[in-house]
Amino acid sequence: MINIAALQMPTQGMSPATLEEYFKTAHRKEAQIVLLGEYVLNHFFKELETMPVNMIRDQSGHHLAIIKELAKKYEMIVVTPLVQVKGKKCYKTIVKVTPKTTHTYYQQILIEYGHWNEAKFFANEVKPLEDPMVFTHGGIRFGVIGGYEVHFNWFFDRLSDRNVDVLLLPTAATFESHNRWREILKTRAFLGNIYILRANRVGEYLDKEVKWKFYGDSMLVSPIGEVEQVLEDKESLMVVMVDRKATREAKRIWGFERQLKRHMRSDAVENKG
Repeated sequence: MINIAALQMPTQGMSPATLEEYFKTAHRKEAQIVLLGEYVLNHFFKELETMPVNMIRDQSGHHLAIIKELAKKYEMIVVTPLVQVKGKKCYKTIVKVTPKTTHTYYQQILIEYGHWNEAKFFANEVKPLEDPMVFTHGGIRFGVIGGYEVHFNWFFDRLSDRNVDVLLLPTAATFESHNRWREILKTRAFLGNIYILRANRVGEYLDKEVKWKFYGDSMLVSPIGEVEQVLEDKESLMVVMVDRKATREAKRIWGFERQLKRHMRSDAVENKG
């Protein structure tokens, strides 16, 4: 078992002071992994649409350097969304930063609605889906996907095939989606018998007609679909414990994976016959 943390924040300014204080606290509470929400190291998407690309590049580079320094200083793994700029194109990614390395996951399915069209803005390639980011730390298997990707069964099939114990899920949920997101995460955690640690953004964005309020509600959901710990709607840090034995026990008791594999074997034998 290990301690991991969800950091619930609005977009950060250029000073590293606030992040430093939270990392210091997480380190004191023996957290080994820190998860940040979407649009914390970068401005919210609607703001990015009107920002010069050079400004986005400078913001991302500045904050990535800070995250690398904090990961090294406190000997942690940091998982955080980051807008990366190549040439004049912006890509929506999630980076996993360790004291020595950086790995990047390019979000594969992006929001595509009239009022919030990431698919049009970002240059992420539309291609056959690839496995989510998966890594092992402290004997526990972690998976990482973009917040919007939680809506698609395919990702959870792949997480199951990769024996993931904990899904790290950064989000930027807003409007009146509070209850819907809770039910989705509880259902996903229960059906997969995995932990889900969600880090949601807080803060507000005002356009000409609508106030976008990001309500927090970062939480840890257990492998039996129960909310174990939750933050409210203010900037805050949550340190939680995850235990691989809990996922193994949930899988043994409920047997969803076992029964599915049995039927898949039966189908293979029947088709061969």
